[in-house]
Amino acid sequence: MEQKVYIIGHKNPDTDSICSAIGYCYYKKMTGHDNVCAARLGDINKETEFVLNYFNIAPPKMITTVKMQVKDLGIDRVVSISPDTTVLKAWTIMKKKKVKTLPVVDDFGQLLGVCTVSNLTNSYMDVSYNNLFANSNTSTENVLDTLSGTIVNNVTFNFSETSQIIVAAMDENEVVRRVGPNDIVITGDRDDVQKSVIEKGIGCLIVTGGYIPASDTIKSADSSGCMIMSVPYDSFTTSRLINQSIPVSYVMTRKNIVSFDIDDYIDDIKDTMLETRYRAYPVLEANRVIGTISRYHLIKGNRKKVILMDHNERSQTVDGLEEAEILEIIDHHRVGGIQTNTPIIFNNKPLGSTSTIVGELFLDNGVAIPSGIAGILCAAIISDTLLFKSPTSTELDEEIAHKLAKIAGIDIQKFSYDMFKAGTSVAGKSVKEIFYQDFKEFYLGKNKVGIGQVMTMDIDGIKYMRDEMLSFMEESRKAKGYDLVMLMLTDIIKENSEVLYTPEASRDMIYRAFNVQPSKNSVYLPGVVSRKKQIVPPIALVIK
Repeated sequence: MEQKVYIIGHKNPDTDSICSAIGYCYYKKMTGHDNVCAARLGDINKETEFVLNYFNIAPPKMITTVKMQVKDLGIDRVVSISPDTTVLKAWTIMKKKKVKTLPVVDDFGQLLGVCTVSNLTNSYMDVSYNNLFANSNTSTENVLDTLSGTIVNNVTFNFSETSQIIVAAMDENEVVRRVGPNDIVITGDRDDVQKSVIEKGIGCLIVTGGYIPASDTIKSADSSGCMIMSVPYDSFTTSRLINQSIPVSYVMTRKNIVSFDIDDYIDDIKDTMLETRYRAYPVLEANRVIGTISRYHLIKGNRKKVILMDHNERSQTVDGLEEAEILEIIDHHRVGGIQTNTPIIFNNKPLGSTSTIVGELFLDNGVAIPSGIAGILCAAIISDTLLFKSPTSTELDEEIAHKLAKIAGIDIQKFSYDMFKAGTSVAGKSVKEIFYQDFKEFYLGKNKVGIGQVMTMDIDGIKYMRDEMLSFMEESRKAKGYDLVMLMLTDIIKENSEVLYTPEASRDMIYRAFNVQPSKNSVYLPGVVSRKKQIVPPIALVIK
């Protein structure tokens, strides 16, 4: 099965991040890549929710990390056996499959224990021959199956009541002296021995070499309650095989079983493997055994494959990216700090939206766009360019948006108003939710900077929480080690922003970056609506 490729936007996803991932996922599938899956790194905001609901598109799958998991290790899909399986059959499976461990499961596939080569060998080395068989509660079916035997009379025998097993390879009188009730006697075509041990009251007579006892011997066995079994093997082979008819439940390991779930992370299981050093470990999915892994699997693991959308900064991307393989990056931001081990497709253009790049791919390559996909791509362009009013907006953004709007059957002006109205409402939201709804982290020189942005059609409606917001920002700055934290309160109608910042000691930096005298923890920036083009570059220049 071909490994899945995750197409993911940045943390704290906005509409462009979500919609470009969905759109590019559809594009890849239409161009022959069925193994792709759109994903997101956080909850969708109200604006994105409005867009997806409007065009009846499901949100992408939520993921939190691309660290390697047990499922990425190429699990050995070994055979699981039931606790009633004979030792012989378990050994045969091990040799055929070239494995040294078999999971033992119940009727529902849930793990009961493991049967290893060591379990099989130790059962012969550590326990006496008779005690092993007598205590194992093996079934008649197991004995018949192991010895390829046939019952030749109408008597049954409970092998769990066996007292001892005797091979009649000695003088008849000595054999008779040694046997008693519930014993099993293995003998060849020795009529005298057969009759004598039956008269002594044994429980089972196993006749080797494929011989069938005389009719009078069988009648005597019926009368005394002795089961007669005929087997094709010689007496030596039979005596060796009968012990292998015991069920694995008697020899398997039941306690301190170390198993892993298919979703466990490799980092979490490495130490356990090193400490226990078993040959193999059962792997579970929904509490059912699906296979095993060994330490060598850690070397052979397949890294998760990802395509990054709308970002190329490590601080904004999925956790565990260092363990994944980046195949492509599609973005419209500055080139950040992500490095790759091999050359990749890097489609980065100075446009207002990543969705413009995706829409252009559809149109330039003649790939048909369903109305829903066209609609969400158009909405993302409108969102990121503030209906083409942002300084990041280009003629191509507007051109692609109008073409997509025609396919989607929407009026851009009306749809934009409805989308911004739905997306800018902060009713019922906490300061934390507002602050992080569109938050990005940047490393500018040696400085760690966090910048959030709130787009609103009613800037006065959120000013009442200004002091509470600044307090939260300062707490967040200290907790996460930021040198500077900023929040843009952007008025979509008036096309300007009030920028809250902390610490207050950054006042001089803010002044030099924007050439505007700030007030306490705040600066008003007319005409500034773009974090990417109007906030980050001047701050980065001052820091440099």
